[in-house]
Amino acid sequence: ADIQKPSPNNYETATKKNPKMATLQIGKSSQNSGTNMGPVGESYDAEYERELVRKLDKHIVPMIMLLYLFSFLDRVNIGNARLYGLEKELGLVGNQFQVSVSILFVTYLLFEIPSNLVLKKFTPRRYIAAIAVAWGLIATLTGLVNSYRSLIACRLLLGAVEAGLFPGLTVYLTFFYTRKELALRIGYLFVSAALAGACGGLLAYAIGFMEGIGGMKGWRWILIIEGIPTVLLGLVTYWSLADNPETASYLSEEEKRFMVIRRSRDASQTASAQELHWRDVRSCFTDWKSWAFASAQFGIDTMLYGFSTFLPTIIKAIGNWSNPQVQALTIPCYSLGAISYLIVAYISDKQQRRALYSLVFAGISIIGYGILLAPVPSGVHYFGCFMVAVGLYVSVGLPLAWLPNNCPRYGKRTAASSFQLTVGNASGIMVPFIYLSKDSPRYITGHAVSLCMVAWAALVWGFLWWWLSRANACRDRGEEDSKVSGMSEQEILELGDES
Repeated sequence: ADIQKPSPNNYETATKKNPKMATLQIGKSSQNSGTNMGPVGESYDAEYERELVRKLDKHIVPMIMLLYLFSFLDRVNIGNARLYGLEKELGLVGNQFQVSVSILFVTYLLFEIPSNLVLKKFTPRRYIAAIAVAWGLIATLTGLVNSYRSLIACRLLLGAVEAGLFPGLTVYLTFFYTRKELALRIGYLFVSAALAGACGGLLAYAIGFMEGIGGMKGWRWILIIEGIPTVLLGLVTYWSLADNPETASYLSEEEKRFMVIRRSRDASQTASAQELHWRDVRSCFTDWKSWAFASAQFGIDTMLYGFSTFLPTIIKAIGNWSNPQVQALTIPCYSLGAISYLIVAYISDKQQRRALYSLVFAGISIIGYGILLAPVPSGVHYFGCFMVAVGLYVSVGLPLAWLPNNCPRYGKRTAASSFQLTVGNASGIMVPFIYLSKDSPRYITGHAVSLCMVAWAALVWGFLWWWLSRANACRDRGEEDSKVSGMSEQEILELGDES
């Protein structure tokens, strides 16, 4: 009920009326979609499509997961570096560490929307490869800074080049996958974020033993060693990532033809709708739902960045553990979060429900923060970290599939996704200032603000769920048929979510 229904003259509606329909028959109706469907009577069964999706996963998912894993790792490993003497050696005082964390998001926000809009112009393969090499070099060289000012400069540059990755990958996935497959594939990106947290702790634990090698502190080695692989990955990306189904060397001609059929079968996936039109971009900013999703993303990303960046600090403060023990204790939290999201994203795609699971798992995280705020023993506080982690990636990730599901036209989908992420990532500027050193060990302010922001996101999603359910019910009753009266099938499809 939380996915807006398309116009009734498409394959999805036909299969709902006849669930046993296992074979796609492409006939005269293909001429009305504005795309070349192949010969009349050509058919592909459901097993053929499943095999094709598995092939796409094989060639796309590992690469995008590695890209986002290294991106997230290079962004938040400053939290691990803090435990190994970064503040002391650079002479950071007061809230200078918090500023160095948050300053990254200033340039990150400025470049997200422009990056998405030029993705097709420069082609995904070239653009993503270029920014990966660039941020890898910057992340590596951050380990050589010798002052607060140079650290700030590196963080600003890192934010500028990393800004295009996640929104770009989110849109890139829509080139290959249907709306019923999107949440799980975006889920793989958040699994990467969880793995980055777990691997970051594990790597920091191991690299920390390099303290003193080459006359450098352990924190420098953490930043350098975790940055170098990104440069190599960027070079690999250029040769392994396809720009779109039409240029994918791993697809046969028959499979490419079927990819066109899959696209036309989705709501309003006409050839024109998949081009960038500025009126579609403008419609993103005049649609109140885009603003609602963005404001909710700000709330939920407060939890994402607070938990991801400060989990080592939180765990260290609630017990008498050494730095290596702290790093080890972060790994189970991230792992549980990753597993939870994969399971829920799979179910969400099957049921085509986003709001229900976003709300339920936001509630679980709220309970986790309640435990962290309560005056209970350290072991219970650690259990609270697990509760936050269980809900974290589900409630952050599913709305990022929910919004593009309801934006079938490329221009609006691209703008809306990047706008949602831009506003959400603005929370990264705020987060370091709600987890201040003076609030240790309880960090009451940080946990209380995070709890309230998650609750805000849940309220927005609840309202959107109600509104979209009501809109779909009106469409089912035919109360909006007058909007498309006298239009051809092609004209109806061109309306996108406004049909």
